[in-house]
Amino acid sequence: MDKVDGVVIGAGVVGLAVARALVTASPFGARDWMVLEATDAIGTGTSSRNSEVIHAGIYYPYGSLKAQLCVQGRHQLYEYLEKNGIGHKRCGKLIVATHESQVPTLEAIKAKAHANGVTDLVHIDAATAQSMEPALACLAALHSPSTGIIDSHAFMLSLQGDFENAGGLVAFHASVEGAVCTPEGIVLQMADGTELMAQTVVNAAGLTAPWLAAKFKGLPEQYVPTAYFAKGNYFTLSGKSPFSRLIYPVPEAAGLGVHLTLDLGGQAKFGPDVQWVDRPDDLTVSLEHEEAFYREVRKYWPDLPDHALQPGYAGMRPKISAPHEVAADFCMHGPAQHGVKGLVNLFGIESPGLTSSLAIGDAVLKELQI
Repeated sequence: MDKVDGVVIGAGVVGLAVARALVTASPFGARDWMVLEATDAIGTGTSSRNSEVIHAGIYYPYGSLKAQLCVQGRHQLYEYLEKNGIGHKRCGKLIVATHESQVPTLEAIKAKAHANGVTDLVHIDAATAQSMEPALACLAALHSPSTGIIDSHAFMLSLQGDFENAGGLVAFHASVEGAVCTPEGIVLQMADGTELMAQTVVNAAGLTAPWLAAKFKGLPEQYVPTAYFAKGNYFTLSGKSPFSRLIYPVPEAAGLGVHLTLDLGGQAKFGPDVQWVDRPDDLTVSLEHEEAFYREVRKYWPDLPDHALQPGYAGMRPKISAPHEVAADFCMHGPAQHGVKGLVNLFGIESPGLTSSLAIGDAVLKELQI
């Protein structure tokens, strides 16, 4: 049986950021580290099917990991992107109230953001918002200048490069089927029948992280949450976008509403909505939602032309809370929680996981007392 010092399971943006943090942290730099990825490339799961937004940290409950790691991670991310020349833009966003009942909610959002350390939100009236974005219809808005967009694949490639340059190895077609936690180390059982022992294992498998953790013999079952899946459909805009900033409606319970985001080329897309499904591989865009998209978008862009939306793609949120429950926080279970030496499980790392990724790497170091 082969032995290594440490393994990160999953080569999405979080797994790669964690692997980079581990391999570059003293005294681990000279050790033998691997990232095991079940598919044939990095970032093929949730990391390739999101809005590519750098979030400010506005909406999350005070004191939550989502709030703390998003704000910390945003600062780290912008610094990293600038240092490494990775495509991004601080385009800003407007959170818009389109109904009188939503206007007071803007102040509540601003107060929550301020408590989280996001102190640059500005409350603006309709005229000011429309001077910034002439196509916009709203009654009032919040301007978030620190929200941005990112070339997420270029970011992941850079993280992979950092990891490999420090001596780490990313292995593809390396599916982990289970593990046995022993006093000598954690024995990973691979799909091809081989075994690999590691002293440290981080389960960053995203959508399948709870399923995988349930197959770790020696991990108490109360530390394995139930997985739920909230699909998000995206529709793309045909033609040029009239907006230069991201446009978000006042958020709804399970998501942030059908918002408008831009890529670095200026292409606009709308979404994601929230559709609870039973399978993580249900990634076909649900065309029956198209009418609802037109209805929701026209609340803030009434001149959206007919037939302007085209099916884009769908993403999947790795939820650990049920549809009618309050959205769960990021969940990090390390040895201090479950008692298994060298094991950290990452559950429910949905948005703002991309923004928080570098901070999540630092948090894993703390869980492992590095």
